[in-house]
Amino acid sequence: MPYVVTENCIMCKFQDCVEVCPVDCFYEGENMLVIHPDECIDCGVCEPECPIEAIIPDTDPESDKWLELNRDFSEKWPNITRKGESPPDADEWRDVENKFEKHFSEAPGKGN
Repeated sequence: MPYVVTENCIMCKFQDCVEVCPVDCFYEGENMLVIHPDECIDCGVCEPECPIEAIIPDTDPESDKWLELNRDFSEKWPNITRKGESPPDADEWRDVENKFEKHFSEAPGKGN
């Protein structure tokens, strides 16, 4: 039962979660992170670290639409093991709705 990253992460990408992950299962897109569901050990330490509540367990009803996106892009994007820089305007995106439809990018991040 993995955790997944949801659209709240889009354009924010704070990355506090990356620092605490014991199995390095985060992958970086241009404007979002995802969790590889087959690598996640369901420890849950990442969830409370996210300042925008973008990480949910797969038992949450909202997780269904995010599980496959996390799986798909974790196969395409680079793995990250250290916290990187958040976008300078990340705080401005915290409460924006419908970010996936308007701002999601399939482009990979830089990795580390």
